[in-house]
Amino acid sequence: MLIKKKKVLSWALYDWANSTFSTTVAAGFFPIFFEKYWSNPSDVVQSTYHLGLANSVASIIVACISPFLGAVADRGSAKKKFLIIFAFFGAIMTSGLFMVEQGDWQLASIIYVLATIGFMSGNIFYDSLLTDVSTKKDWNYVSSLGYAFGYLGGGLLFSINVLMYLHPQIFGIPNPETAIRISFITVALWWIVFTIPIILFVPEPIIENSVPLRKAFREGYKQLLSTFHQIKKMKVVGTFLLAYWLYIDGVDTIIKMTVKMASSLGFETSDLIIALLMVQFIAFPAAILYNFFANKIGGKNAIFVAIAGYSIVTFLAYFMTTKLHLYLLAAIIGLFQGGIQALSRSMYAKLIPKNKETEFFGFFNMLGKFASIFGPLLMGWVTLQTGNVRFGILSILILFLLGAVFLHKVDFVQGEKDAMDFS
Repeated sequence: MLIKKKKVLSWALYDWANSTFSTTVAAGFFPIFFEKYWSNPSDVVQSTYHLGLANSVASIIVACISPFLGAVADRGSAKKKFLIIFAFFGAIMTSGLFMVEQGDWQLASIIYVLATIGFMSGNIFYDSLLTDVSTKKDWNYVSSLGYAFGYLGGGLLFSINVLMYLHPQIFGIPNPETAIRISFITVALWWIVFTIPIILFVPEPIIENSVPLRKAFREGYKQLLSTFHQIKKMKVVGTFLLAYWLYIDGVDTIIKMTVKMASSLGFETSDLIIALLMVQFIAFPAAILYNFFANKIGGKNAIFVAIAGYSIVTFLAYFMTTKLHLYLLAAIIGLFQGGIQALSRSMYAKLIPKNKETEFFGFFNMLGKFASIFGPLLMGWVTLQTGNVRFGILSILILFLLGAVFLHKVDFVQGEKDAMDFS
């Protein structure tokens, strides 16, 4: 039991480790710094488009490689190896943002894309380890625990980074701009240090009939095609992936682009920082409590509730004008964000044939990343065409509505039976 708890805790701590990237970098300081320091602060429409494009390019690359890497990892018993490689790559690239000079938005975009590739690719293998560190009955809880740790860890470091930004003299830092640049280094160090437990205490899963890694690369495409044909036969999996692609598109777009949108609407940096911290610290207990809520009404229904919550947030964001509006929307997002992410991961895990977790999570993450391509581009394009940031925000509502329509068609009971038949 102690060993099991150590594995679960070490696994969850990786979320604590890498969520600092999604909080301090992707959602927090990078969008603000990109507009105010690296890009042209007087042209918010153009900088919104450039940021959306950078997020989309990273997502395209990860979407293209994730199923193949998943197949290779399963054939070669290399889940943890790939996780470590991408974690360290992402951390090193993140630290590189410190070196980017003012006005050099092109270099900032390139380094950010590379860091994002490390972050998102590592999550493929992290997600797939869920089924190795816990039993099926605990998947909802353990998945929620990971996200809860992520929100708490990300929130704690972001709080420190915010203090560095607001009061640089206390830390011996010359100005707020340098404080933000140093914050990118703190993210990299935090990410590396808290990846150590998963390296030490979560064993590499051994899969029957695995092959050496070099051979696994050669056989990867064959395995990928085999998995694709399996998914085509498993209609429940295919329908869920389509639903997930749509609604998580909206979630990811809000995570990555809302700070940029709110900044463009004229909110002060301090307002945005407070809103982000509210999301983090509300989402920490909410992610765990949402697991108990899901146990009462069912995982599928709980995802519906979260989609409804996000739809309301998106609609109300169109009318957002005051700090109070911003903070209320941040609070609502915090209630649902961890829940919809954790339940999507654990409910999908129940539909996967045994010993093919990484391959199937490769497709899961691929669709999540393709979603991350379309959402920011949609928001940026609508903003560019209309010249109105509010219409860009409102355009995301359709993704939640379509996601709910296709999720309604998913029969999880049949899907679990299919998974056992294909194992």
